[in-house]
Amino acid sequence: MTTHEVPQTLMVEGFRARRSFGFGGLSRTATIIAAVVLMADGLIATQAPLSLLATLPVTAAIFGLAAAKRHGMSALSYYWAKVAWKQASRFDATSYRRLLLPHPYALDLPGVGASSTLIKAHDPTSGRAVGVVHNRTTGHMTLTTLLAPGGSLMAPTGAVQSSLRTWSSVLDAMSTDEQVKGASITIQITPGAGEALGDDVAARKDPDAPQLAKRIITELVRTTPHATASVAPWMSVTVDPNATAPADLAEQVAEALRVVDGLDLSGTGTDIERRATDVDLRRIVRSAYDPAVFNARDKEFEDLSWSECGPQAADDGWEEYAHDGGVSISLVLREMPRRPLPYSVLLPLLAPGRYQRRITLSYRVLDPLEGEAVLEREISHAHDRARATAEVKGRAKYSQKADTERAERAAAQVAGGAQVVDWTLMVTVTARRTADLPAARQELARAVKATRGIRMRPAYGAQAAVFAAGLPIGYSPLVKD
Repeated sequence: MTTHEVPQTLMVEGFRARRSFGFGGLSRTATIIAAVVLMADGLIATQAPLSLLATLPVTAAIFGLAAAKRHGMSALSYYWAKVAWKQASRFDATSYRRLLLPHPYALDLPGVGASSTLIKAHDPTSGRAVGVVHNRTTGHMTLTTLLAPGGSLMAPTGAVQSSLRTWSSVLDAMSTDEQVKGASITIQITPGAGEALGDDVAARKDPDAPQLAKRIITELVRTTPHATASVAPWMSVTVDPNATAPADLAEQVAEALRVVDGLDLSGTGTDIERRATDVDLRRIVRSAYDPAVFNARDKEFEDLSWSECGPQAADDGWEEYAHDGGVSISLVLREMPRRPLPYSVLLPLLAPGRYQRRITLSYRVLDPLEGEAVLEREISHAHDRARATAEVKGRAKYSQKADTERAERAAAQVAGGAQVVDWTLMVTVTARRTADLPAARQELARAVKATRGIRMRPAYGAQAAVFAAGLPIGYSPLVKD
């Protein structure tokens, strides 16, 4: 389905990046720092005027980098991160090796997952075991729901509209529940998953079937592992159970289950399979670091400790992440198009390829008061930028006027009951060998380009963190502690 074939009623818009107001392309914070530094240069110059020959060029170069852009961020932030990463790499802080040490937390997951631990709990609603990831630092708990792969491309327009409205009500429920800190939806596509299908066909094959039918089914089974993919979607919700001051860990888990059960996904176009068990979480995490075990049986994951689900060894590079059984590349959202988009815009990213891919949408729904304050501040900043440009050039840029209109339109929607959502898009592709990395990078670049407008960039110096953000380990870059 192309963009032109999507009805106007199924187009979505309203994406806008936050922009602060500052001088000469600087942010508000950078402008304040620039003013303070210039004042310091002036004070020093009153005692040693010749110092301006050294301080002014350095100050101008630094704030020139702050005003310039590189990969959608300030050039100063980019190069500062590059220097910090090289410094960390020099001291082997970007490398991880799992060692048997006497320290009680020596075998935890690496990086952002170090504070997480897995709890096996009982869900009284379904009567089944459920896996709960507990963040020992913040006290937050994350529950994951396994979803059934499906789609709405063939659904009637009315059904899709109803699903979008229902999903909007789910976000509204998140905004009014102070215990829900954030949520993420991940779809993992693993190619070459036809072996299980082949085993199933072999068990059901009729020995008395015609020879032609046997040859056809044998040929299909032979080619299936190279032409199919396993799709595994899940939704993770991060909850703060301590808002009601539960007495112990068991009550915290019960409170987290209660909060997540209150989010009704029925009617969103999503089929709920079940709540993820501790074995499911071990499988997802372990197979992400080592894709070779993706199709292993459940009993092979039952006895794994939470630390054993992580990598044996990993190296966090500037643009790639090497770990057990593969090398991964992660991209993060840089900019959304300013035009309306079809609801199926992410379809190229979800199409199976030669390499395992994870697409993660992370959400943090702002409460109504915070959302209104954010938009009022954005409107003020947009007006200030347009006024400053008009004072210098005689008129404001048309793009600034359009940005102001978008901010005011968003504020009007919030006044009518809509919600403000901080969100981001992350994509990770994993190749089994380092030699396949260029091909995996090219395949991912083609998929992003096929979305026709979504701009993404590598997660420079944060490959391990973005890799972990796509896993149900309780980490989200949008959730505030």
